Amino acid sequence: MKRLSLTSVLLPAALSLGGCAVLGGGTPALDTYDLSAPDAPAARGRHHGQILIAEPGALKALDGQNIVIRTGGPGSIQFLKGAQWADRLPLVVQAKLAQAFQSAGGFNGVGTPGEGLAIDYQVVAELRAFEVRVGGGTHAEVEIYVRLLNDRNGTVKASKVFRASAPVSGEGNDAYVRGLDAAFGAAGAEIVEWVDGQV
Repeated sequence: MKRLSLTSVLLPAALSLGGCAVLGGGTPALDTYDLSAPDAPAARGRHHGQILIAEPGALKALDGQNIVIRTGGPGSIQFLKGAQWADRLPLVVQAKLAQAFQSAGGFNGVGTPGEGLAIDYQVVAELRAFEVRVGGGTHAEVEIYVRLLNDRNGTVKASKVFRASAPVSGEGNDAYVRGLDAAFGAAGAEIVEWVDGQV
């Protein structure tokens, strides 16, 4: 992996008592995590179009702030205790993909819905897996299905499934999220490079 950076933003503890109770009692503060923007290679050329990064679709288990842990068979999932994403996972992925496209260059404009861009292409993604798999070698897995939509005529120009995995080194919430960050970074970089080659 090119980079394995992790931004960890802890919610304010506000004079926690005994390390677990927030001021005045109540629910303990959760460790709140962000993802790094994928480090995609620079665009191979200058495209004169503008692209929109749509909010990815996802099933309910991935359409929230919970961090998914898969401990058993295909239907067995849990949520990482004491931790959450900084926002709904599809919104975090959308923001970081947009940032990666902007950093790579190559497009006159990169935006998200509501920004008023005249769009040539849409990057429409679906989160199919974004989880840590425990047992038999703990590792993070990310799977994202992407369609590149020509916004001028409504046709799908191309589509592809992107998969990436990364080992989890160590234990605890930080280690699990580092693995997810690395897997997403690899998949996201491939998505940016693939779109660059399609338009």
